Amino acid sequence: MRTNDDLGFLLAKASQRFNERLLARFAEAGFAEVRASYGSVLMPLFQQDDLRVGELAARAALSKQSMTAIVAACEADGLVERRRDPDDGRAFRVRLTRRGRRFQRVAETVLAELDAEIRELLGPRRRDALVEALKGLMHL
Repeated sequence: MRTNDDLGFLLAKASQRFNERLLARFAEAGFAEVRASYGSVLMPLFQQDDLRVGELAARAALSKQSMTAIVAACEADGLVERRRDPDDGRAFRVRLTRRGRRFQRVAETVLAELDAEIRELLGPRRRDALVEALKGLMHL
């Protein structure tokens, strides 16, 4: 198999290029601190704010330990805050800060712009097929 036809290589390079473009646009909008890994915390919170760390981990298909580390980085950058869960003092709930909510608006705009570029490049059917294929690969 030639390197340029290797699925793993292609997926990695496509992801790398997408993330480069994404992060460059975030930096242009004043959010240079945001890393690609933050999406595992922020995307679920954009859908439903104020989640337990375990809920975030499950939604992002990560271990609780990995999620805790990413939450700590997002918190250090002022995008989220952790608070003790009033129903279980051992657990933490995570929610967006004011800066995190401002970033949400930027992220939604940038992601929509990149999606539109992909739709134009691939066409609507191939773009939708790609989305379905990637959803399937996430559960390998």
